[in-house]
Amino acid sequence: MLNDDTVKGGYGFSKHPHDNMEIISIPLSGDLEHKDSTGRNAIIRQNDVQIMSAGSGIAHSEMNANKDKEVKFLQVWVFPKEHNITPRYEQKTFDPQTRHNSIQTVVAPDDSSAVWINQDAWFSLASFDKDFTTSYTFKKPGGGLYVFVLEGSVTAGGQALSKEMPWVYPMQTK
Repeated sequence: MLNDDTVKGGYGFSKHPHDNMEIISIPLSGDLEHKDSTGRNAIIRQNDVQIMSAGSGIAHSEMNANKDKEVKFLQVWVFPKEHNITPRYEQKTFDPQTRHNSIQTVVAPDDSSAVWINQDAWFSLASFDKDFTTSYTFKKPGGGLYVFVLEGSVTAGGQALSKEMPWVYPMQTK
């Protein structure tokens, strides 16, 4: 599941349970407050990436941390590779300059500079100048690629994408 959410100041999602799901939150603007049943209370800001491995079960809430401005964020749910693990949480801040005309890995099962995911899944962020060209290297044979455009336009796998038509799936390796 991919949610592209906007939450008004002071509002959000009250405490609710999850299990056996990898939940990735990526704020695009504003601040998101995360509280969960492990006692964690954290603010997730623009350029942060947070993952919550719900594992054997966790309850959490996500609220706009500000009363006077919106928070915009992406949230992606991924089925885990291993079920009923101990719930865990990780959050890192990523330098946006690192993704200028480059693909920056922010979620990965095998990269200590990214947040760890309990699945063979890699999430990347990029910001490309007009007419910039690059290629993406698949991380695993048989894998697929999902591209989601936040601003501007891009061509991926021969398909034109834009904010109005933001995704393409599947492109697969052989």
